Amino acid sequence: MKKVKIYITLKQGVLDPQGKAVQDSLNTLGYSEVLNARVGKYMELTLDDSVDVEKQVEDMCAKLLANPVIEDYQYTVEEGIAQ
Repeated sequence: MKKVKIYITLKQGVLDPQGKAVQDSLNTLGYSEVLNARVGKYMELTLDDSVDVEKQVEDMCAKLLANPVIEDYQYTVEEGIAQ
């Protein structure tokens, strides 16, 4: 089995109202050093070794997990994960 860690973020130039709200809230709490905040998604999947893991993850991200119009994604694959 392999564990896949997927990180999905908004593309540069896409407005991030949730990130702006986080930044404003942190500034209000006194963390004035926070100049920008971007919010994304993180997920972990465990896949069977019998498939082409990278091809499957690319397909999953393109079809369901990420919106390729406004989001970028990256992932890592950890080898030899035990159950």
